[in-house]
Amino acid sequence: MTPKPTLAVVGATGAVGSVMLQMLTHHADVWGEIRLLASPRPAGLPRALDPARAGGTRLAGVRGEECEVLALHEEAFEGVDLALFLVPEDVAAHWAPIAVSKGAVVVDTSAAFRADPDVPLVVPELNAHAARLRPRGIVAAPGSTTLALIVAVGSLHAEFGLDELVVTAQQAAGGDEAGQAGVDALRAQLGLVAADHDLGTRPGDVRRAVGENTGPFPGPLALNVLPWSGTPGADGASSEEERVRDETRRVLGLPGLRISATCVRVPVVTGHSVSVHARFEHPVPVGRAHEVLATSPGVVLCDDPAAGDFPTPADVVGTDPAWVGRVRRSLDDERALDFFVCADNLRKGAALNALQIAESLVTDLRVL
Repeated sequence: MTPKPTLAVVGATGAVGSVMLQMLTHHADVWGEIRLLASPRPAGLPRALDPARAGGTRLAGVRGEECEVLALHEEAFEGVDLALFLVPEDVAAHWAPIAVSKGAVVVDTSAAFRADPDVPLVVPELNAHAARLRPRGIVAAPGSTTLALIVAVGSLHAEFGLDELVVTAQQAAGGDEAGQAGVDALRAQLGLVAADHDLGTRPGDVRRAVGENTGPFPGPLALNVLPWSGTPGADGASSEEERVRDETRRVLGLPGLRISATCVRVPVVTGHSVSVHARFEHPVPVGRAHEVLATSPGVVLCDDPAAGDFPTPADVVGTDPAWVGRVRRSLDDERALDFFVCADNLRKGAALNALQIAESLVTDLRVL
């Protein structure tokens, strides 16, 4: 019998890593050994308190068993066939090439390699074939905001031909670079503002109540929205907005597609939402758009506004698909559709997409 491939999960103790271990437990068992890896100690943790250094053992559950979490080092990749990287950009940039040098195929969820022309950017529902063309041995996944919208947009593009895209993304507190620090900041701020029912009625009162407890955000997120996410980019855009444009173009194979993106941070713990205005090459019947979305892998159509039936982050958290609703023809353009899409940024926005890529590559791995 041919042995099953060995899988390494790098970043197994993080938020996305925890979701990944749940998925590995419930998905088809196509892996042999699953090796769990994490940085040897969190930033700022005294060396003596690191379990890996002090003789203690970090454990995490996968496939019904408690497994030791190994410190990230070169020897940990010996014998690994595929490595899932669920870590920040700087960690992936350093360690992914090392994993490749040890013979592993790398699937990376960070932004470290997304713009590299020798690294395919893959969403399996749309371009799974691209994962097999990987000159550097690395396959990249788009960011969580792109992943929230791309499967729905891509399925409509295949039917109608996408001409232009305008999106406003409402990003959860813990999305992308904010991570757990963003969630912690939001929860702390909610505690500070919950008791004062007059907050939000006077200029600057929420900001004063929150004080310096803004976490990774440029201002208070509780009782507020922040029209900024990422770092400064070109011509007033943020890095997150540039990524939505660049990643969508790459995945759809439309390098000249006109895309305007605005990213707004909202007081939601988990789950991105995107308001989409998509213009196509030809008039789009709403009924046919419904049919396309309802039959597209990875998409759930939830669209009866009169009955209160439409997706919200609170409804889709913990689920795998992108949920689409409010599908309607633009009032002023018969070639354009407006719709609303929600997705869990830790699942399809990170862990699920990476695992789908990995599973699509199982038959390509060296041991099969």
